[in-house]
Amino acid sequence: MKLSIIGGTGPQGKGLALRFAKAGFEVALGSRDESRAIEVADSLTSKNQNLEGSITGLSNSEAIAFTDKFVIFSVPWSGHNNTLCEIKGMLADKVLVDIVVPLEDGNPRKVAMPPEGSATEAAQAILGPDIPVVGALHNVSANTLNHLEKKINCDILVCGNNLDARLDTIKLLKNLEVEAYNAGDATSARCLEAITPILIRINMSKAVPFSHAGIKIWPPEE
Repeated sequence: MKLSIIGGTGPQGKGLALRFAKAGFEVALGSRDESRAIEVADSLTSKNQNLEGSITGLSNSEAIAFTDKFVIFSVPWSGHNNTLCEIKGMLADKVLVDIVVPLEDGNPRKVAMPPEGSATEAAQAILGPDIPVVGALHNVSANTLNHLEKKINCDILVCGNNLDARLDTIKLLKNLEVEAYNAGDATSARCLEAITPILIRINMSKAVPFSHAGIKIWPPEE
């Protein structure tokens, strides 16, 4: 299966590319700077030669054309809306999986939600109702993603207004050997995205004896 990651040259994009390529996917890293995408893809491949799939660097437009269905959107929040406006016309018949968290400029321990309520909702407003937007992967440490010898240590909460797109995204994410849960429509992203700065605060705390923690959904004790 083929998928693309727009903003794939950043820490989370690179980590997800490695995880999906390990699971046998053909992954396209998309960037405005195609040469940078090629450089990053070649570096990831050379350092991880036991991948079942592949990682290729392409321009954003080429990466979107490459994917069968899913476009994972992993750009910095500062470029979120502008980049979506640039690629909107290329996304027909695709599902956009928005993993962006609107953190406060200069302070990753605080969230700065847009007027729409969340990055996921802002994306859906820009793209319109015909292009499904799914919010997911907000709470996964980039550090963990980039170390393939480590198991992803959290569950994935998935939201969006299109139920079929949510369920298809959950199936996609299970290729990463994680549990993924349906968290409801796009308004749930207001909660899911806001968890990230809390996790960052905890993981940065000198009073906490660990870092790169995530969220787990635990069943009750029997």
